[in-house]
Amino acid sequence: MKKLLAAVALAALSISLSAPFSAAAAPATPAAAPDVGPIPLGILSDAATPTAYRIDLTVLPDNPRFTGHAEIDATVKTATRSLYLHGRDLTVTRVVAKAGGRTIPANYAQVEESGVARLDFASALPAGKVTLVFDYDAPFGDSAATGLYRVKVADQYYAWTQFQSIDARAAFPGFDQPGYKTPFTVSLTTKPGHVALSNAPEVKVTKVGDLVRHDFEATKPLPTYLVAFVVGPFATAANSIAPTPERATPLPSRILGTQPYKDKLDFALENTAPIITLLERYFGTAFPFPKLDQIGSPVMPGAMENAGADIYGDTILLLDKGASTDQKKNFGMVVAHELSHQWFGDLVTPAWWDDIWLNESFANWMGYRIGDEWRPDLKIWAGALDEGFAAMNVDALKAGRPIHQPIKTNGEIDSAFDQVTYGKGGHVVSMIAAYLGDERFRDGVRLHLKRYAYGSATTDQFFGSLAEAAHDPRVLESLKSFVDQQGVPVVRVERTAGGLSVSQKRYALLGTELPQQQWIIPLCLRIGETRDCSLLDKPSTTIALKGPGAIIPNAGGTGYYRFSLPEAEWQALIATAASLPSGEASALTDSLWAGYRAGEVAPSLLLEAARAMAGNDYSVAAVEGGERLVGLRLRGQIAGSALPGYRAFMAATYGPKLAAIGFDPRAGLYEQDNADRQKLRADLVSLVAGEAEDKALRAQLAKAAAGWLGGDKAALDQAFFGAGLAAYLAEGGDAALASLFERAMATDDTLFRDSAIGAMGAIDRAAGGRWLLDHLNDKAVRASDRVNLLVSLAQQPETRDMAYDWTVANYDALSAGNGIFSVSRLPGLPGRYCSVEKAAAVEAALRPLIVKQQRGALTLDRTVEQIHSCGVLQAKRGAEIHAMFGGK
Repeated sequence: MKKLLAAVALAALSISLSAPFSAAAAPATPAAAPDVGPIPLGILSDAATPTAYRIDLTVLPDNPRFTGHAEIDATVKTATRSLYLHGRDLTVTRVVAKAGGRTIPANYAQVEESGVARLDFASALPAGKVTLVFDYDAPFGDSAATGLYRVKVADQYYAWTQFQSIDARAAFPGFDQPGYKTPFTVSLTTKPGHVALSNAPEVKVTKVGDLVRHDFEATKPLPTYLVAFVVGPFATAANSIAPTPERATPLPSRILGTQPYKDKLDFALENTAPIITLLERYFGTAFPFPKLDQIGSPVMPGAMENAGADIYGDTILLLDKGASTDQKKNFGMVVAHELSHQWFGDLVTPAWWDDIWLNESFANWMGYRIGDEWRPDLKIWAGALDEGFAAMNVDALKAGRPIHQPIKTNGEIDSAFDQVTYGKGGHVVSMIAAYLGDERFRDGVRLHLKRYAYGSATTDQFFGSLAEAAHDPRVLESLKSFVDQQGVPVVRVERTAGGLSVSQKRYALLGTELPQQQWIIPLCLRIGETRDCSLLDKPSTTIALKGPGAIIPNAGGTGYYRFSLPEAEWQALIATAASLPSGEASALTDSLWAGYRAGEVAPSLLLEAARAMAGNDYSVAAVEGGERLVGLRLRGQIAGSALPGYRAFMAATYGPKLAAIGFDPRAGLYEQDNADRQKLRADLVSLVAGEAEDKALRAQLAKAAAGWLGGDKAALDQAFFGAGLAAYLAEGGDAALASLFERAMATDDTLFRDSAIGAMGAIDRAAGGRWLLDHLNDKAVRASDRVNLLVSLAQQPETRDMAYDWTVANYDALSAGNGIFSVSRLPGLPGRYCSVEKAAAVEAALRPLIVKQQRGALTLDRTVEQIHSCGVLQAKRGAEIHAMFGGK
């Protein structure tokens, strides 16, 4: 999965065969069955081990519920009267066990809110082979990507699944944890004319009364979270991916989208083939499954690597010829990420959730690597380092976790899907691969996949494979030092007569005391063209690297560490900013700002660096200094009398650069520019129109957006949707807001809908914010829209308080049914506050809600710490920031 919990609250009941689970009817403390002991809040016992599933569902998305018949072959360890397994909100009407020629009735009861269920048998279930048989029905998830969910698009309903991490239990009873891998034989009964798909190829279609039954061949062994069902009147495009040296036969490939996207399937279909070919070459083996479907969903905020049936947000997968550079970069990175999971994550899966970091960290690295090989012109690889540096802001906090984290309860699982896993983990993999050498690292990966194909593996088993291929135990020790402990190292570099004096310590924000620790750091330094790489395995040392010119303390930017320099060395490095390659430019900006937040770097250097970096050829580096200054404004650190100076700085720094490359909002005018230049233009437009408040540019954008909304689709290029709609709202006032809201909530164009939501949420006008909050519960507003609007409103100083208050008042309803993708969004919503006092207030308001829901505790810890640390920094350096922009 790329980028984004079931609630754990004890409940119990004893229910008849036909009664559904009802939390309201459950006693507060469920009694444990004597055979099986207390309710397992995390991993199940080994009392029963599944060996195969047969799932038969009737999926009619027009209806609010679906029906199911499930059969689970299992091996029972010892004779028992009870078993724990998983099922959530299922109305089970019949359950029996078939064993030794007998049929034994059982009672089914959900005994815990996250979906732990118990079977109590009428007589003892014997040890050995057994088949558990269930008949049931259950509700579809509604407009959020969790469980088996449905969405109405253009007056027709469609259904998809999102089972990671523990939402398969909302679609069928089973043993819903990653270490159990079995074949699944699936059948889906649907309306005639509907497309139905699952993980394996379809083998038979049979008419059943007025409906149609689709049977699929048995899958390769899979865990429950990688099973997928998709049903609806989808548009499809199909081809076969030609044989490769690793694969002797063509691979059937399809792209599916809802009907409004029927003309946007070709880009994904054409570009999947080269990505598959590159992945097969890297892994040295054929695609692990017999077919590949990739499906768009309007409410999927990320993507999911279901074996042979990947599901993506519409705007990730379904692009047209006018797609922006950002869209194409996202497509390449995310599709390569999810398809790499077909090997590293699906072919070999984690034994338990504490090893999920390995899947996601590796796939993050592979997504950027293979995406970059697919389209080098998009500069996708540089994004891997940018994401790693961004993760350091979370990893540096006292409240946190190591990459490899023990997972004890269901409520802790989804906390593993965060920036530490994706950004830090991917960066650490990149660092080790770069230090070890691409070929040796790849050989370790291939050995690991060969050893554990269609099975499960642990972190230590991966380390073992890598060590065997690498023949370098010190590199493995280095990897473990980053994986097994939290925190970010900061390397201090100073010139001495003998070369460069380097030392390491743990990075800490101003006012934060952290225990010291040590890493084995693959350290690469550069002066001019002279480069030195070694393992820094002690607190300090001297490296014999000399010469004139600026010190580059993180050569290439691949090291997962920050650096610190004397002020004169900072200035020398800043002077080279325009000529630095992308990774080193990103490392400079991150470390300089980290030095400011630690209280060691003068704020004036931030402006100096932003000016110098604006001349860099890499689009992200060119604007990153300005975008970080935007963060100060959003936190209220640049306000009042300092705002005119701030606006003037943004205009002077980025306005001339935009003028030099030219701007016209009309569609398709810059197709001949290289991709990174196209992205730079779009980013500059956002800064100059939004932050510098350039009146002429805003008027030009507002006119173009009005033309687009009026039907002239050539008036506004997709790359400028966000800036154009924001300008339209700024110029048009309350009437424009009401009109755009109505238009956005009625559209099935996910790109426009999401762009409009982003623009409306960033309105930064109190009256507009109140109007939006008054309409958040309108029928047309999807659950995902509601959360997106609230998060955006909470970013802006004028609407932050009202969005936060609304969220607290409606927290339970907002968090219900949003699944893995929203676990961190609500507790993180107040993160733009900057006050020691506000940190305490947020803690007091949200902690009881988090405790009640049993999810999001780590995110709240981090949010409170960030608010507090920002307040400490503001008290120490805020006056300097204010004065720097001419504030009185």
